[in-house]
Amino acid sequence: MALSLRPAVSVVPPLLGELTGELGFDPASTGLLAMLPPLMFAIFGLLTPVLIRKFGLEKALVAAVFLAVAGQLVRAATDSVWPFLGFTAVIMAGYGIGNVVLPPLVKKYFPDRVGLVTAGYVTLLSVGTAISPQLAVPVAQLTDWRASIGMWAAVSLAVLLPWIIQFTRDRKPRAGISSTNSAHLSASSSQEPTPRLRPWRSPVSWGLAIFLAGNSAQTYVYFTWLPPYLSGQGLDAGAAGSALAYFAILGLPVSLLVPLVVPRMKNPIIAVCVFALCWGAGHVGLYLSPLDGTWLWVTFAGLGQGTFAMALLMVNLRSRTTHGSSVLSGFSQGLGYAGAGIVPLFFGTLHDATGSWSASFATLGVCMAVMMTGAFMINSKRYIEDSATEPLPPAPAERAVDLKE
Repeated sequence: MALSLRPAVSVVPPLLGELTGELGFDPASTGLLAMLPPLMFAIFGLLTPVLIRKFGLEKALVAAVFLAVAGQLVRAATDSVWPFLGFTAVIMAGYGIGNVVLPPLVKKYFPDRVGLVTAGYVTLLSVGTAISPQLAVPVAQLTDWRASIGMWAAVSLAVLLPWIIQFTRDRKPRAGISSTNSAHLSASSSQEPTPRLRPWRSPVSWGLAIFLAGNSAQTYVYFTWLPPYLSGQGLDAGAAGSALAYFAILGLPVSLLVPLVVPRMKNPIIAVCVFALCWGAGHVGLYLSPLDGTWLWVTFAGLGQGTFAMALLMVNLRSRTTHGSSVLSGFSQGLGYAGAGIVPLFFGTLHDATGSWSASFATLGVCMAVMMTGAFMINSKRYIEDSATEPLPPAPAERAVDLKE
């Protein structure tokens, strides 16, 4: 699932030149394209906990896969910019659901190996992000842009295979449960309803949302504008696409290390500060000297992506239960991506309005300040359940006693 959650996002920027000529992209529609991933991640980040509560984690995951596959296949067949944007939104809806279900799935199936499995899935998330921009231009040259962006639907479709096996295994144990045991389990579950969580009451929820907003804004600016920016500075299109792929690949080492090292740290803010310095060095270098030292600056910025791995890890480190993880994941990603969504649009429009990249790169400095604010809020070891749990109504027997008294 993690491997499939980014290729359809990162495959498009290296092909924007060809898409502009054939579909009619302009600066406004390009900015909207940049906004769609975080915007849809925000909307479905907030909606997915409701889906999980009603249908369960696994069914929500399958719904995400079907949206992603359908959107990618139809998008590749479109002939104008607005249907392309519309079906991109469908893909991102599926990805938005997938973003939210992954942390609670880790907590549900691997509660004793949260760090290790998080390292694995965040790494594969980075692999999926890196592969598609690297292959985008070569595949388009061999075939066309439609094949280049449509072929990633196969990766999403492959997600269904292990889950079909899992559903089959789940049904077999259920079939072996006696009616007596089944009734007992039903009674137990009815006596212990899942408490409702109100994430807006929790400083942890707000801190993680703010942290994710600042981080994701920087990341999506790079995904959207790094190739066009470097091309505009004189780098050829293929090298600019490779720079984006390299940026994404650098998420691999930090994705492996962060979930294994950070849980052992008393103050995770120390790791955040290191990654923030990397982000800052990358931003300043690319602004002041985009062609001299390009790969060094991209290296710094790429290593800064450790903040994203930290955000996903903190979903489970700052929740006690699978339900708490689901709610925290949805709230933080919903608000976080909503806050991040507008920055890529501003990055381009500020350049068009001023004729300079100065104001655009200044917004990245603001994003870093926002990210650090959220980081301080989630540094202390506290949990969403501590302040967001709504008291359950008393059981019937307890109410009867209260009435007598």
